[in-house]
Amino acid sequence: MSKLLCLLLLVPALATAEARRIVSLAPHITEILFAIGAGDQVVGVDEASDYPEAVTSLPKIANYRSLNLERILALEPDLIIAWQSAQSLQVAPLVQLGIPVEYSEPRRLEDLGDELTRFGRLTGHEEQARQVAEHYQRHLASLRQRYRKAEPVRLFYQLNEVPLMSASQYTWMGQAVTLCGGDSITADSPTPYPQIDPEFVLAKNPEVILAKDLPAMQRWREWPELTAVKRNQLFTIDVDTLHRFTPRTPGGIAALCQQLELARSHGAGVH
Repeated sequence: MSKLLCLLLLVPALATAEARRIVSLAPHITEILFAIGAGDQVVGVDEASDYPEAVTSLPKIANYRSLNLERILALEPDLIIAWQSAQSLQVAPLVQLGIPVEYSEPRRLEDLGDELTRFGRLTGHEEQARQVAEHYQRHLASLRQRYRKAEPVRLFYQLNEVPLMSASQYTWMGQAVTLCGGDSITADSPTPYPQIDPEFVLAKNPEVILAKDLPAMQRWREWPELTAVKRNQLFTIDVDTLHRFTPRTPGGIAALCQQLELARSHGAGVH
């Protein structure tokens, strides 16, 4: 009898109540589960999950390329939560084995509130999930109100250096930029994460360039005529809060908004 077949005998029956043994396959999913009080029910995570600190001791059973099916089965999960657009094909064998699989795919900033409450129902933490969702929604609404009339700031959001990539207005980070009054030079891209040429950025001459760290932006200093370089507005962003859609995201958006406020003050009266 093969090792995999032996493990199949350990697969639990379909969950009829809240899940007690959960495998999370994406960092934002892991963080949400811990935020609503379900951390003790998580038995395995993907390699990129690193928050909160308690996650670091959990078995790592997946990465962005593949899943370790044998290790997942050995954990005897009664629920697996996956990132739908990136992992639906990878988890198909687990679905066929009858293991309950739920998907996470929040597309708008407002969607996270519903995601939190849904995870609460799945894990038996409805009240804590409701409280976290309400706090998230209040924080997001407050930011929208504060920056709803903000003067636009033309910016380039550098998602990746090689190849050079950005984000459209329909992505999480694109929506955060819009909320803060940012005018992204790739907002209207027909693809969510466009690859672009440096010449495009030079032609658009953004007032601000955003990236994960300063080394990722060093190339732009070769063009001192760029407004963002001239005004020293090469700003770093917290990718953990802006690229992972979690209850911490409003904090990342608030920091982004403050950076754009700084750019507005630097640009006042400058033409």
